Amino acid sequence: MATERLNSILSHLSPSKSGIATLQQKNPDDIVITCAIRTPLTKGFKGGFKDTSLDYIVYATLKKLLEKSNIDPQVVEDICLGNVSDSKAAYIVRAASLAAGFPNTTGGSSVNRFCSSGLKAVQDIADQIAMGSIECGVAIGAESMTAGGDRLAKPFHEEILKNQEAMDCMQPMGQTSENVGKDFNISRESQDRYAAESYQRAERAQKAGWFDDEIVPIKVTVKDPKSGEEKQITLTKDEGPRYGTTFESLSKIRPAFPDFGDRSTGGNSSQVTDGAAALLLMKRSKAVEMNQPIMAKFCGATVAGVAPRIMGIGPSIAIPKLLSKLNVDLNTDIDVIEINEAFASMAVYCKSVLGIDHSKMNIRGGAIALGHPLGCTGARQIVTGLSECRRQKKKVLLTAMCIGTGQGMSSLFINEQL
Repeated sequence: MATERLNSILSHLSPSKSGIATLQQKNPDDIVITCAIRTPLTKGFKGGFKDTSLDYIVYATLKKLLEKSNIDPQVVEDICLGNVSDSKAAYIVRAASLAAGFPNTTGGSSVNRFCSSGLKAVQDIADQIAMGSIECGVAIGAESMTAGGDRLAKPFHEEILKNQEAMDCMQPMGQTSENVGKDFNISRESQDRYAAESYQRAERAQKAGWFDDEIVPIKVTVKDPKSGEEKQITLTKDEGPRYGTTFESLSKIRPAFPDFGDRSTGGNSSQVTDGAAALLLMKRSKAVEMNQPIMAKFCGATVAGVAPRIMGIGPSIAIPKLLSKLNVDLNTDIDVIEINEAFASMAVYCKSVLGIDHSKMNIRGGAIALGHPLGCTGARQIVTGLSECRRQKKKVLLTAMCIGTGQGMSSLFINEQL
């Protein structure tokens, strides 16, 4: 570590390098990921987690993280849960972590920034470590969309509704997708073609076993809806991919939001899904001290706001903002890109307006094919993206997602397991 500290000091004295060269340097104070796992993503209401509550999903995921990382739980000082739909998330993460084997000295909290909640949890833990508040922490994103609960129970106060953009925050997500399609002329055909590619990529990745090193098996109890009979099963793979999906088959599906438009369908929109993902973070010096394998370096994350009625374009604003801060070039420096596919409308728009090479983006498919458990996605993208970086022996991962009410968030990581 003395050599790395010396290199860090010398780098500040030498002429400035490109941003990506600086980010790839290894310094003792770097925030690193030493374990990254996720559950299988299962279909909401009818999949493997349909009879499993959020608290158990969080508990089982944290338990698997302890098993896979072999970390002493006494070392972990805080756990942050990203979740959208459950108002009791703070209770859940605390109780689930204690049951999973963490001591009562390990703190717990929850965060909610809609679809970026999992990434927000990662940023929360990383920032605490960087500030010296803690030395080691866990970020987890989890969602039971089967349970639901993310919709507004009643309209905002009348004073708030006098502001048009405040009122637009109440628009259903499907409406915002149709707004993007209309405002930016994203055709139904282009959305269906994009969605077909997402399904085909996910099918190819699943058949090739590319997801195997990121997924941990989870035992659950499922109930037969007809007989009521219960049985234990082990979930091992994602349920979202629909083998044999084509543009032709998707083009036959009727619009999902006919009150607002005719371009978004159940085939080119993200799936309703249950699942979780978790990451273990600490300083590089701590990882070396504890002989933890360093998977990747967290380089930063940022948020950007956009008009609520076209919330889907959020990544197109958040990505340039982050890359500008880090002095990184999207075309020449980034190897793997994970952008959430809340709707094909936003994915097609962001890919087009940013000029993203599609061969680098959502290589294993995205939320259209895999599912979009709201609080989980921001963490799941990191787990999947780092796995893809390892498979390709690539270094630089960029993730981003749109966020309900008109926001976007983006993050950057350097893979160190080549």
